[in-house]
Amino acid sequence: MLETVNLDARMSKSDYSDRIKKLRNRISNLQHEVKDSGLPVIIIFEGWSAAGKGKKTSEIIRTLDPRYFTTHCIKPPSDDELRKPFLWRHWLSVPPKGRFAIYVRSWYPEASNDYAEKRISGAETARRLDSINKFERHLAEDGALIVKYFLHISRDEQKKRLDDLAANADTAWRAPPADYERNQNYAAFYDAYDNMLQKTDTAHAPWHIIAGHDSRSAVTEIYKTLVGAIESALKSKHGKSKHIGADANADAALSGGAPLVPMPKLKDVDLSLKLDEDAYKARLSDVQARLFSLHNTIYMRKIPLVIAYEGWDAAGKGGNIKRVTSALDPRGYDVIPISAPNPMELSRPFLWRFWQTLPKDGHISIYDRTWYGRVLVERIEGFAREDEWLRAYREINEFEMELVHWGAVVVKFWLHIDKHEQFRRFSDRAENPEKQWKITDEDWRNREKWDAYESAVNDMLRLTSTEYAPWYIIESQNKRYARIKAIETLIAALEERVRRP
Repeated sequence: MLETVNLDARMSKSDYSDRIKKLRNRISNLQHEVKDSGLPVIIIFEGWSAAGKGKKTSEIIRTLDPRYFTTHCIKPPSDDELRKPFLWRHWLSVPPKGRFAIYVRSWYPEASNDYAEKRISGAETARRLDSINKFERHLAEDGALIVKYFLHISRDEQKKRLDDLAANADTAWRAPPADYERNQNYAAFYDAYDNMLQKTDTAHAPWHIIAGHDSRSAVTEIYKTLVGAIESALKSKHGKSKHIGADANADAALSGGAPLVPMPKLKDVDLSLKLDEDAYKARLSDVQARLFSLHNTIYMRKIPLVIAYEGWDAAGKGGNIKRVTSALDPRGYDVIPISAPNPMELSRPFLWRFWQTLPKDGHISIYDRTWYGRVLVERIEGFAREDEWLRAYREINEFEMELVHWGAVVVKFWLHIDKHEQFRRFSDRAENPEKQWKITDEDWRNREKWDAYESAVNDMLRLTSTEYAPWYIIESQNKRYARIKAIETLIAALEERVRRP
């Protein structure tokens, strides 16, 4: 793509003056429309060292109300950030609805620069670029506008600018030795950048390659494309939703083509499985000891573990989690109860809040309810539009794939009971003063929608039980049996993981 850029483009001062004032005024006015419409706008400046990314960012923000934008200057990841998934810190920085986020460098150097400087392999570069495409698609499908600029200059121009910066005591810090080394390796970076641009030039987040030799023509082109992109985004509307099906083609489309593991329907699950008190006590101490040992192993090996608990109300999630955590070192895990999203969380993509709670490597996050609320309660109660919860199957599969690529073990439990057992447990809670806090009017209302929830759970299991993050149905009619099965499932998953290099 870089070979198509005309680096000789020039604009006269008079032409620039005529056009730039109108473009600046238009951007200023559009910011208010962006705020009122709730459109998140993400502007990315990438390009060569000394290509003018900082100056172009300053030019854009001079026209914006500082209350409604945030500027991010992304540095190489810190040691703590390297203990999280590749995209973790970038997910945390995405703007809420109605605001601009401007990136002076973004997530791209961790693919392009790292490859050019031989810190990562070609295969890892391809994986990161694929992750970036999915990340940007998630943002775009959630309603964000993504405008990406790559500022292109020649090797000679880059060298001249670095020399000019180095010659001035006030700007010498902007021409570090690393930038001179990159200038000497211009060809390697050219190939890395060109590959990056080709692989991530998508319909939802296209690249605009800006000839950076002439500042006036570059600034004008940036304003022009930004105005056009915002005006187009403000006119667009949400697409029509699709009807959920059960055939193979529909499943592949909804799941994003993830490799799926066949799952039984809930009505076919055997809930007669039991464990008596004596057998339970004997096995519990044994499996907890084994889990404790494995917790130490994954800490030493820096393997993260993500445990997701879903299930019917009163299915025993809390008691099950307690038996798991009793076997763990309290310094190495967090239990994260998930409730309804707050206004800050609602202003961002639904996965945003879950990225924040991921463990660092070697640690464990246990979720009492999860991101699957999108395709369960939000679907049934109408808190998410149909197009939103339908695309969530693919988004969730891709999210969990990111965790597995990072090195995490992802274990997902559905705790299953039948409708009659739930009623018995509800009634027991209502009649016992020490348990009444566990039962709410909402729990009783949800029972009236049992059939709708069962259908939603069956869809969830069918479309998100992947080879890399399968679902485990825990027969929880008998709580003792459920607790032992859950711990033994964790042990098996961790043992399989630690056997691998």
